[in-house]
Amino acid sequence: MNEDMMTVEERNPIPASALTGEHENLNPGRGKGVYYVHTLGCQMNVHDSERIAGVLDADGYVAATEEQAADKDVDLIVLNTCAVRENAAERMYGTIGLWANLKRMRPNLQIAVGGCMAQLDRERIAKKAPWVSAVFGTKNIGSLPKLLDQNRVSGKPQVKVQEKLDLFPSQLPTVRDSRVSSWVSISVGCNNTCTFCIVPTTRGKERDRRPGDILDEVRRCVEGGAKEVTLLGQNVNSYGYSIGDRMAFSKLLRACGQIEGLERVRFTSPHPAAFTDDVIAAMAETPNVMHQLHMPLQSGSDDILRAMRRSYRSAKFLDILRKVREAMPDAQISTDIIVGFPGETEEDFQRTLDVVEQARFSSAFTFIYSPRPGTPAASMEQVPRDVVQRRFERLVALQERITEEKLAEFEGRDVEVMITGTRGKKDDETHRVTGRERTGVLVHIGVPEGEPMPQVGDFVTATVTHAGRHNLIADPDPRKGQTYHVRH
Repeated sequence: MNEDMMTVEERNPIPASALTGEHENLNPGRGKGVYYVHTLGCQMNVHDSERIAGVLDADGYVAATEEQAADKDVDLIVLNTCAVRENAAERMYGTIGLWANLKRMRPNLQIAVGGCMAQLDRERIAKKAPWVSAVFGTKNIGSLPKLLDQNRVSGKPQVKVQEKLDLFPSQLPTVRDSRVSSWVSISVGCNNTCTFCIVPTTRGKERDRRPGDILDEVRRCVEGGAKEVTLLGQNVNSYGYSIGDRMAFSKLLRACGQIEGLERVRFTSPHPAAFTDDVIAAMAETPNVMHQLHMPLQSGSDDILRAMRRSYRSAKFLDILRKVREAMPDAQISTDIIVGFPGETEEDFQRTLDVVEQARFSSAFTFIYSPRPGTPAASMEQVPRDVVQRRFERLVALQERITEEKLAEFEGRDVEVMITGTRGKKDDETHRVTGRERTGVLVHIGVPEGEPMPQVGDFVTATVTHAGRHNLIADPDPRKGQTYHVRH
């Protein structure tokens, strides 16, 4: 569950930088107002933003076009915040501070702040940024239209943040960012007590959706044109534990395999402590479940894992990876790693390097530990910043080497790529199209002269001709026996 797993366009179709400056355009067809949602954070936040857009559409608001957002021609800006990173508060206050200038020039503009930082910092936001119209928590997405109405009447910031979950966000209307790839939430919240993590505070205890409701939503996504779904949860593989069914997640994966028209199923993120053999079997035996796994390691030191309250040890973690690769030799496995957790010694860090070398991750999202107020680790003795920075650079260098080696294994192989709405930075000048192959690797494909141009949602089988540092290039030449085939 990490925003680094997504391209910029997957996180935000329109850049937030477009929303500074002055412009007023009173065009008809604006409904209750033209809105724009800017998202910070992980896939869960992106999916929440789809729900935010859904409730606004249902209440009569109109989504901004790309041109309207670029011209600052909006009546409502919603910031959906994240609380995981150290600079989360700075990012939030910095962003709404920029928007204050636009508010001064356009007094009728409304600004709303939701998400994890809103859940944590609710009262402070209203006091520090009185130009904000509404503050709503992770469990109050459906309340946003009413809060905005109340703000118009009172002229004062409206705050509603509740701790109890009364309504699954999945029951709210949704505006999907992509017509071919859909997020589907299977649970909310987290029951773990990791000493570094603020998620249980912002998202609450884990609550599972009914399997039938999940499958109904997946079917509706497919009926709407989706060819791929990603099942979302803070700990997807503990799905069903609350009712005593420890095989519920593997059953859900197999059930997704029975949905006609569903080409690909992914999920994120599992927890090593709950990752069982039946899930591995379901992944290997269900044709549309992709052999892609994001498994957070956090540290290779058992002493640090204990201090983190992570309920597994490095040997168990590596054993899971062994079983996954025995069942699915092509599996691509990524991870999260924290460097400089309180008390981490050089020996502890070396153990992390050793595990990374053995694990051979396709990629790793590495973070310098940052204290989050309200977590136990924040009060522990911190590792000197300069020491942490040097360790971080060593880890990044190691993983960069492994990633390049793993990607090089694709050269000369045929891969099946689903073309997405996301374009690479250089696709226009190189005449390439972009998508992800079955195990999640980003691929840029050159269309050979005289061959059909694929559209979003098409599947292209192509020969990989070059491996970059973080993606693959496929510029096949059919005259040389290389593959290029488009499937609609």
